Amino acid sequence: MKILVLAPHPFYQERGTPIAVDLLLKTLSDRGDEVDLLTFHEGRDRSYPGLKIRRIRPWFPVQKIKPGFSLKKLVCDVHLFARFLHLMTTQKYDIVHAVEEAAFMALLACPLRKVPYIYDMDSSMTTQLIDKMKPLKKLEALLRLLEGLPMRFARIVMPMCDALADEARLRGARSVIVLKDVSLVGYAAETQSVIHLKKDLGADKKIVMYIGNLESYQGIDLLLTSVNLVYKDLPELAVVIIGGAEVDIRKYRHLSKKLGLDQIVHFYGKKPVADIAAYMRQADLLVSPRIQGLNTPMKVYSYLHSKTAVLATDLPTHTQVMTDKIAVLAAAETQAFADAMRTILCDDSRRDTLARAAYHHIEKEHSYAAFKRQVNTAYGLIHDAA
Repeated sequence: MKILVLAPHPFYQERGTPIAVDLLLKTLSDRGDEVDLLTFHEGRDRSYPGLKIRRIRPWFPVQKIKPGFSLKKLVCDVHLFARFLHLMTTQKYDIVHAVEEAAFMALLACPLRKVPYIYDMDSSMTTQLIDKMKPLKKLEALLRLLEGLPMRFARIVMPMCDALADEARLRGARSVIVLKDVSLVGYAAETQSVIHLKKDLGADKKIVMYIGNLESYQGIDLLLTSVNLVYKDLPELAVVIIGGAEVDIRKYRHLSKKLGLDQIVHFYGKKPVADIAAYMRQADLLVSPRIQGLNTPMKVYSYLHSKTAVLATDLPTHTQVMTDKIAVLAAAETQAFADAMRTILCDDSRRDTLARAAYHHIEKEHSYAAFKRQVNTAYGLIHDAA
């Protein structure tokens, strides 16, 4: 099959959605498909048999495009749509695989060319917009109606979690196949630059680790205020934060200092995906204090696969994957999160039990092999209907 993949973000970068797209491209290449990837100008090239990367060329410099809605991303989306229309008139595709908001572009162009499209649904755009701009709450019904249009007309909707699958069915999707994210443990070969944290921080430290971006919805404020209640009872506590843009690191360094935690909280910046497993192995507890969103962050699967215990907020973003048999779940509230952190850090046996159970769960449900099966199922349906 000849497939056009629309990826409205920088590619390749080491973060959730671009990594998921990379896994998709590898799977399609392994199938023997011919794939054009249309994506933003930022990012590194990847090389797979049958893959051609086509990039937009903005009329003026647009740099450092962050996840989520922004003016920069909107400008790039306009350029992506224009290039998409050109490709649809000059190339012959069997299917368009549209990621995130590119599904709206597919909705407008694919029916005219009688080309089916798959909606690769990584998040609820309406939820993201409302979380970022609260006044839009008044328009929620309209926004969800609009968001449902590309779901209704897609040949297949492929949400990345069960909560988004329920949303797609509610909005009238004809066929829904959940394309679960996978653990990135073992995704790439470990480098030689891993820092030995116990040597760096002290051999007696109990290390609580967060990995990911530092956007407000990730709950770093909740994490720091919870740590503020815990460290007086556990003076050996050390918090390691890996990831985040420099502007966000400065923001949370300032908050840490304001809370008197500047000797407790340590920011190590971004690290290669290849090294993340080595860092997770050094932690006593991994935390995901996320306070907003429906979609499950990709890092959660790696957390659970790491053989290190996990503490997360008891919101749908986590509970559709985690249960109390494989993780500690606590309310997204400072006192509750702090109490859960204190309790599990003092219970070595419980942490070990949870970590082992989580590892076996991910091996079964969220492997690359499972991801490939779902992609092959979806494209098999497209092929059979052709």
